[in-house]
Amino acid sequence: MPRAEIELLAPARDADIGIEAIHHGADAVYIGGPSFGAREKAGNSVADIARLVKHAHRYHAHVFVTHNTILRDDELEDARRLAWHLYDAGVDALIVQDMGLLELDLPPIQLHASTQTDIRTPAKARFLQDVGFSQMVLARELTLQQIRAIADQVQHATLEFFIHGALCVAYSGNCHISHAHTGRSANRGSCSQECRLPYTVEDAQGRIVAHDKHVLSLKDNDQSANLAALVDAGIRSFKIEGRYKDMATVKNVTAHYRQLFDALLEGRPGLKPSSSGRTRHFFVPDPEQGFNRGGTDYFVNGRRDDIGAFDTPKHAGLPVGHVTRVGADHFDIQCDAADTVMHNGDAVTWWDRQGELQGVPINVAQPLGGAGWRLHPNAPILDLKDLRRDAGISRNRDRGWERALEKKSAERLIGVAVRFEQTPDGFALTLTDADGHVGRAAIRHAHEPAQIAARAEAALRDGVARLGGTLFEARAVEIATRQPWFLPASVLNGLRRDAVAALEAARERAFERLPRHAPVAPPVPYPEDTLSYLANVYNRKAADFYARHGVKVIAAAYESHEELGEVSLMITRHCVRYSLSLCPKQAKGVIGVQGTVRAEPLTLVNGHERLTLRFDCKPCEMHVVGKIRKGVLKQAAAVPMAFYRTRPTARA
Repeated sequence: MPRAEIELLAPARDADIGIEAIHHGADAVYIGGPSFGAREKAGNSVADIARLVKHAHRYHAHVFVTHNTILRDDELEDARRLAWHLYDAGVDALIVQDMGLLELDLPPIQLHASTQTDIRTPAKARFLQDVGFSQMVLARELTLQQIRAIADQVQHATLEFFIHGALCVAYSGNCHISHAHTGRSANRGSCSQECRLPYTVEDAQGRIVAHDKHVLSLKDNDQSANLAALVDAGIRSFKIEGRYKDMATVKNVTAHYRQLFDALLEGRPGLKPSSSGRTRHFFVPDPEQGFNRGGTDYFVNGRRDDIGAFDTPKHAGLPVGHVTRVGADHFDIQCDAADTVMHNGDAVTWWDRQGELQGVPINVAQPLGGAGWRLHPNAPILDLKDLRRDAGISRNRDRGWERALEKKSAERLIGVAVRFEQTPDGFALTLTDADGHVGRAAIRHAHEPAQIAARAEAALRDGVARLGGTLFEARAVEIATRQPWFLPASVLNGLRRDAVAALEAARERAFERLPRHAPVAPPVPYPEDTLSYLANVYNRKAADFYARHGVKVIAAAYESHEELGEVSLMITRHCVRYSLSLCPKQAKGVIGVQGTVRAEPLTLVNGHERLTLRFDCKPCEMHVVGKIRKGVLKQAAAVPMAFYRTRPTARA
């Protein structure tokens, strides 16, 4: 029985980061193309993506391109052409949100369902499999039990799950606050992150429940402890978030999960990585060193009460010590650990008396002896709010760590068995890699007996195994000759180079593009016959797709500006009432409290903006309710656009 493949899927802001992600252990990389990706500031040229593809395929790793914004009618042809350009560049799959693309003449490239398709149910997942998606990323909000239920219904598509990085508070694809407030649509790659703002929370009587807290801001996803359970539940592709992340962060987090998966697979003979090679890291990975808001495993093991990053959406860093003295142009700190080293270019943080995070970069760090350091900030001391004696100091940028990761920090090599043998008219060298591919080279050369047999054999063994500068490393060496022969180093080097080239060529010939799954015929019905604006139908082709699959009523996407009144701008499993200990379910069994706490609406206030929180307790969901700003409508009216609007008959 073939072993199941496990894929570690890493993000890449650009091709160079993608190449390093491969070196640090990624089995696949996802990256944005020149347009139509859901991170508009992380685009890349087709030529750069082709460079990444060429490198990844040497390890039989894959490259997926995000093609996952919703599209206007006048963008469909450009999106179709780009899909063909990416296919011609060797890209292995497109990550898609807009179903209108499935109505176009796409290349035979594998399609993956984006997180924006909001896959929470077995019926939705099964439908996407049956219409031709080969891989789909499930909603981050799912529990292990819910994942298992989906896996039971999806046998022909790979299930993917986010295991690390920033968490969107809304169900992906179901957040319209950014568009309503700024005109920047998250579904079109331009989220303004209204969820990271501070809000005052008022109850139904207007009383303040929380003041200036980031109540919609979540901690970062960290499934490090749940990988085995996720494998058992049916996940096969494990995705790291972060197409805006820098090189050091991608190296660090990819290495962290590569090591965890290597340890897991070591004890699971029925599983294997989906790409070739073994990675060695020249540093100890530590995800806490990079930008993070604290970790949570979210809902994988059920609802938790500590998923929020309510005090700040910023990176507070790791505690290093406390302030001992504040001078005119510097401040001194005592580190908690005697071996802590501060660096020029570090950045430090502290909490002011109002509970807000403050911070400053450090120009110069001077040792004072022992665990003491004098820090010269790049801002006047008087401007550093509440920097005071005994204030706790954390470091949220460690230049020493960054410099270490600027160097070569990993290598990835494919193991080979080496066989050197004698032929009737010379010698041959055969390299067989761990995947079973073979590269062979032969040379005509006289059989000249070695003067010192033991030394000649040792030199020969060392020479054929010397694979530095290639993708390969010798795991076993066999010298199959009748006796030790003398072979000049130049001849042996040429033989080895030819064998390596032959093996690389064999691997390239053996590489197969991922197959495109054919949709089930006749068209399978969509699980619902009515679609609201939450389905993000923004072009006529997407409407045709859903109509072909039996949907009777198809509303236009929120970006079409047909929903002008108050609607759910966000739907989320995060519950502010629960996080503030105001949930009726929390009050059950508490004497004197049970029955007195009700899920009445709350109000979020930020400046002049007011949003209503409504609570649907049966599915345990929260709706953030508001309406589109007039300024956004005026701005949109000034720019003629071609997008789908609801057919008059669909409203009947």
